[in-house]
Amino acid sequence: MPLDRRMLDELGIESVEELFSDIPGEVRVEGIPLPKGKGEMEVVRHVKEMLSPNVTAEDAPFFLGGGTYNHFIPSAVGTITSRSEFVTSYTPYQAEISQGMLQALFEYQSYIAELTAMDAVNSSNYDWSTALGEAATMCHRILPKRTFLVPEAMSWDKRSVLGNYVSGAGLNVVEYGYDPFTGELDLDDVREKMTDDVCGIYAEVPNLFGIIDSRAPDLKREFPEVPLVVGANPLSLALVRPPGDYGADIVIGEGQPLGLPMNLGGPSLGMFACRMEHVRKMPGRLIGMTRDQDGRRAFCMTLQTREQHIRRSKATSNICTNEALLAVAASAYLGMTGSKGLRSIARMNMWRAADLMERIDELDGFNAPVFSGAHFNEFVVKTPVRPEKLNRLLLRHGVIGGLPLQRHVPRLADHMLLTATEMTGGRDVDRLITALREVAQ
Repeated sequence: MPLDRRMLDELGIESVEELFSDIPGEVRVEGIPLPKGKGEMEVVRHVKEMLSPNVTAEDAPFFLGGGTYNHFIPSAVGTITSRSEFVTSYTPYQAEISQGMLQALFEYQSYIAELTAMDAVNSSNYDWSTALGEAATMCHRILPKRTFLVPEAMSWDKRSVLGNYVSGAGLNVVEYGYDPFTGELDLDDVREKMTDDVCGIYAEVPNLFGIIDSRAPDLKREFPEVPLVVGANPLSLALVRPPGDYGADIVIGEGQPLGLPMNLGGPSLGMFACRMEHVRKMPGRLIGMTRDQDGRRAFCMTLQTREQHIRRSKATSNICTNEALLAVAASAYLGMTGSKGLRSIARMNMWRAADLMERIDELDGFNAPVFSGAHFNEFVVKTPVRPEKLNRLLLRHGVIGGLPLQRHVPRLADHMLLTATEMTGGRDVDRLITALREVAQ
């Protein structure tokens, strides 16, 4: 008897159609118009043809940033993360048989703790946006009030994900403004928005405009009782003062600059750190170092507050998950570059951004930078052509332009964010300048 007939008999039905008898006929689809199958060679050729119109950072000068960056990744990072011990173990629920993964995650936590000057680091979140959502709800656990303050100068995707996170907890998100001259946070506006119902304040250093905000430390001095959340580019922390030094309660960020490819925007790596006094309110899990029964060094999950590990009602987050393999990649990257190497890369980012600013500011019709505050590796430019149109014109010249800011900050309709990294060479800048001269005429 054919296998399909035996399966139908076992189920007690006459035909496969009976499996779908509960689905109303008017919503059924009579077949899916898929083409006939092809061999592997034909499929590979077809996919390459489909992808051929794409222009990537490998094909053209690249000046797009705003959260995901084109950095050099040592080949050893991919070699390490492609090992089966890391690729297949992913998340160790049986900690005693995952010592290699646990040690790698412990090293990741140690690196991020040193960069941020914080006491405890979880073994990663999905990305910066979800880390922000978790930080807001954690602030509510620390200080059970209902308002969370965020900067107006923040990317729309973070704002959107944050809104999804806090809706269940019943929190209100209130924006404060920025100084139109320096690009730093408007401390007077924060004071005005600071009510008795505020459970936390969020600031970014560098912020959306690439400004290393010198006013962020003032938030903790002025409002010591309110939890302070600081979002940071980890590469910048090789040079700028770490948030832990000026009293941040929670530090979050995007780990993508630490050895992770852009991957069309994902997957990425959410960093999350906090002060020890808040550690039991932190989402995720912590990897710790201990001793086994024979006195040998061993690693284990010392705090497991995810809903997968404990009862859902007791979890600090019912959404929080991790990016273990990407945390291993960041750990490998940081281990290879070392502190001196990381500082050298960070300086190169600052220098190349400063050079790019000077070159663009010399062009007629362009104003760069718009804000006077100290920049890291990106800056805002006012353009004589709408940024969206400008990017289309630049692409025709084989250049990938910057990030239009209107979607993020609506009043900056004619402004663009340009980024330079260690991958931005002199020829890349020359091609951008030449293209800008031509398209702006």
